[in-house]
Formats: sequence, C-alpha cells, structure tokens
Amino acid sequence: MVAVTVLCFVCDAERAVAEMARVLRPSGRLVIGELGYWSLWAAHCRIRGWLGNPTWRAAVFRTAKELRDLAQAAGLRGAEIRGAVHYPPCGVAARLLAPIDLWIGQQATFGAAFLAVSATKPIQAAGEENH
Repeated sequence: MVAVTVLCFVCDAERAVAEMARVLRPSGRLVIGELGYWSLWAAHCRIRGWLGNPTWRAAVFRTAKELRDLAQAAGLRGAEIRGAVHYPPCGVAARLLAPIDLWIGQQATFGAAFLAVSATKPIQAAGEENH
C-alpha cells in the first residue's frame, strides 16, 4: 500500500496509519511519502499557508522520527526511512545537487524535502488477534 503526501492533510495521522496497517495483509508493506519537516520545501509551504493559502495552512509536516513512530505505533515492523531532494526549491540548486541527491538520501533525512518510510505488517502467530 502506498500513501503519498496524504498524512500532512489528515487530522488524525495515527488513526489513519493504524487503519492502513489493519487492512494490510500479513507481510504486506506500507510505504508512506511525506514532505519533510526540516526541508526548505516545507518551510516554503508553511510560509504560503501563513500568507493565506488554505491548502498549506492546514498541512502538518513531520520529521523522519515522527513518521517512523507512526508506523511502529500501528504495529508495523522494520521501518526504513529515506530522504530525497536535499536542495532548495530553486532550479540552479536542483541542477547542481540532483546528481548526488540519492547518495545524500541514503546518508541522512535531515533537510530532505521528501521522506519515505517503508514498513511491513508482521505475520501473526496462531491465536493472535488483529488490532
């Protein structure tokens, strides 16, 4: 299951991730992609919200740790996080940094415009209930 830039617009992200995890088949994988809290892209969107843009006014951006915690709270395991787009919303910077962006994303998530968390629903032991 894939959810891209959904949680930032959901009032109860914990409940939403729990429901996604609930409907996953055992050993199924959930991938969540969100704008990273500490990115210049998210800052740009927050400023647009403060200036009156209704879409971005309602958005809540999360850190890599917060996204991992949401997956773990939903009972998912093996949460891996990657970051992408470690440059400001500027064409020149994008052209200069894009060639090394994959490498940066493998090293760190801080400053990443886009965060992706991937986690798996465990296979239940006999007699366990779904939560």
